[in-house]
Amino acid sequence: MAQKNKTFYVCSECGYVSPKWNGKCPECGEWNTFSEENEQNNYSYRLGSGVNSIGSLSALKLDEIDDGEEIRFDTGTSELNRVLGGGLVKGSLVLISGDPGIGKSTLLLQASSGLGRNKTVLYVSGEESPRQLKLRACRLNIDAGGLLILCKTDVEAICGFIRENKPDVVIIDSVQTMQIPEIHSLPGSIAQVRECANLFMRLSKDLNIPVILVGHVNKDGNIAGPKVLEHIVDCVLYFEGEKNLSYRILRAVKNRFGSTNEIGVFEMRDNGLCEVLNPSKALIAGKPNGVSGSCIACVMEGSRPILAEVQGLVCQSGFGNPRRTSNGFDYNRMSMIVANIKKRAGFFLNSCDVYINVAGGLRIDEPASDLPVALSLISSLRDKVLRDDCIAFGEIGLAGEIRSVSYAELRVREAIRLGFKKCILSAHNLKELNEKLFSQIEIKGVSNIRSAFEEAAN
Repeated sequence: MAQKNKTFYVCSECGYVSPKWNGKCPECGEWNTFSEENEQNNYSYRLGSGVNSIGSLSALKLDEIDDGEEIRFDTGTSELNRVLGGGLVKGSLVLISGDPGIGKSTLLLQASSGLGRNKTVLYVSGEESPRQLKLRACRLNIDAGGLLILCKTDVEAICGFIRENKPDVVIIDSVQTMQIPEIHSLPGSIAQVRECANLFMRLSKDLNIPVILVGHVNKDGNIAGPKVLEHIVDCVLYFEGEKNLSYRILRAVKNRFGSTNEIGVFEMRDNGLCEVLNPSKALIAGKPNGVSGSCIACVMEGSRPILAEVQGLVCQSGFGNPRRTSNGFDYNRMSMIVANIKKRAGFFLNSCDVYINVAGGLRIDEPASDLPVALSLISSLRDKVLRDDCIAFGEIGLAGEIRSVSYAELRVREAIRLGFKKCILSAHNLKELNEKLFSQIEIKGVSNIRSAFEEAAN
């Protein structure tokens, strides 16, 4: 009688392996994340000529390795190129993830159009039929002569096709629909996702072609499957945005070939995703004039300064416990700012409901946004309108002081470019600014919250 395969359990969040099922993972603390696997499902597949013997292994000296110029492919989308670090690197493995319907497939199909002008692109879809892809391409006005469509889910057959035809770029939509027949588990399971990603990784390095994987997310918004999926790829991109808002943000959280601080901004329209080359102007376009509780902030996303409207609403609470709500801004940091306003500036919010919203669906988590949040709340509390042509940025410490922030000159130049006449910042940042800026915009250095509000309201 054949020996029964050994069974074990793997956490889908952190990859922790346990001989028995656990309700709570002892490694990451998540609940109900263990799934069953066996030794057969854990088999490591290899592509190529086979496993080399130990005697045939050889190492290279670092100075003997060719350090030729890095080859990048232009995707035809400047915002996507920015997030990737200048373009799609040859031989890289890229993972792009986001909520269902956010626009991942639309973005990659449009990128295929740009790449397909002078490259051969293979688009592998495990979720749509060729006719569905054709209909979507017609709606997006995509005409790429070098775009090949393959609707299969068998990874070994797909890899064989790629090795035979050698396209310049491969797009897999999505990795959760791919499967290896020899692994006896459903598509999307931990074993399937892990081994399929390993196959595509080896294929990318062997043939030196870029491979883009589309990944699904779980109920918490994280990439579905174990963390090993993010570890083996070269670049991880998150596509963010609210479904009921038109703006989408592409953010890099891992990039071996560029910065992880850059973002790309898109707008979803009837004809697909359109690049927003001036996100600051778009995010503050609908700002109301002459209304209290509104302040313009300037945050840095990589090397790009972006202006955003911070809205605050303070009103008397009808219950014993006032409500605190934050949308687009960290809730704990908002609570700290509210306490600071009370303790250090003398504006009491104990019996008031407090609401913070960042217009346009943008999420800001930079400390420089502390000051505009505080100013919007005080403006709403006092029902006093702040100047419409005023911008503010600065970090608030627990002592109520306004601390300096980085890239102050870039932020001020962005405010000047969009026509703002007054800028409020930390007094410590004044010495870093170029003297020529003072003739183009009124710059006020402040040291505490109360003085900042007085300057913004005058």
